[in-house]
Amino acid sequence: MNTSIGQPVPAAWRWFFLVAAIYDIALGLAFMLGGEAVLEAIGMELPPHIAYIQLAAVFVTVQGLSYLLPWHDAWSNEGVVWVGVAYKGSYAALAAWYLVMGMLPSVFFIPWAIADLAFLAGFLWFLRIAAR
Repeated sequence: MNTSIGQPVPAAWRWFFLVAAIYDIALGLAFMLGGEAVLEAIGMELPPHIAYIQLAAVFVTVQGLSYLLPWHDAWSNEGVVWVGVAYKGSYAALAAWYLVMGMLPSVFFIPWAIADLAFLAGFLWFLRIAAR
């Protein structure tokens, strides 16, 4: 039934959180395993050590894993959704800041910021419904 408030979580929300989880897990693993190749492919200068890429990538992966909690029971895991709001909003805002300042290292980061804004909107929509 996937509920803790006496109402089942609609299947659409379960799918949404599963997609959010898969997206961040896949993105994080891609950079964990091939971050240097990705950065080289888009013409970015590599950091002095691969750890700079992998430390950020593991955070993205773990954030994706956390979305499996609301996928399992969204009503009981609103806190994870709020963290997702902060995470997605922070990335999009930082990317926008660097873009406006003319310092974004690659336009390659723009689609991810747009995707994060879409997830952010979905998270906020869910939280509004959950607050009723």
